[in-house]
Amino acid sequence: MRYRLLQQELPLRPAFRHGGARPGAGRKPSGRRVGVPHRRRECHLARHPVHVTLRAREGLPSFRSDGLLFEAMRSSIAASEKQDFRVVHFSIQSNHMHLIVEAESEQALSRGIQGLSIRMARAAHRALGHGGTVFADRYHAHQLETPRETRAALVYVLQNWAKHGPGGDFDPGSSALWFDGWTRPPPPSATAPMVARGRTWLVRVGWRCHGLLRPGEKPRSGHQASIPA
Repeated sequence: MRYRLLQQELPLRPAFRHGGARPGAGRKPSGRRVGVPHRRRECHLARHPVHVTLRAREGLPSFRSDGLLFEAMRSSIAASEKQDFRVVHFSIQSNHMHLIVEAESEQALSRGIQGLSIRMARAAHRALGHGGTVFADRYHAHQLETPRETRAALVYVLQNWAKHGPGGDFDPGSSALWFDGWTRPPPPSATAPMVARGRTWLVRVGWRCHGLLRPGEKPRSGHQASIPA
């Protein structure tokens, strides 16, 4: 006796029982700070310097007040210069840092910041005596395309301490003492420059058409709109 096999149909469950968008679904908010969105980064051009922000994860000592950790961050910056990537300015704050970097290509920018982040993390592990994550999320990068925008970024980075406290003339936690664009020269630094000399026109010359930086000048709100607080 032969049996004929018939294809059976499976009944579909109602959409409201499994899958699909519905009220209350998904991961609930944790209350933590939202990181940098995972969007495609803007195309990088070598003539544009880049303002980079790196934020520490919660629970770490202050990058700025912990002496060993502060020196670990600075020494990592000093060792970061490559043929196609360089840090030209920096500011170290308690739980984040700002950098102005130059890179010859989009790949050089990505690899340069990743390499710097790894170097900083290893230096932080040595300073703290233990491992673990150092930076909270992806770095934030904003290209500087005009002289005015570049000057605003320089003020924002070199005078970032005025945004988080009383500030002052020259921030010792930044590259301010090696910057030659002040209306009044800073006191001589006891250490050699830990940053590279800028090569882009915007960093070397362009921004100066809007005036030299004034000691104690505070960042303007216009530039802050594109930078994580």
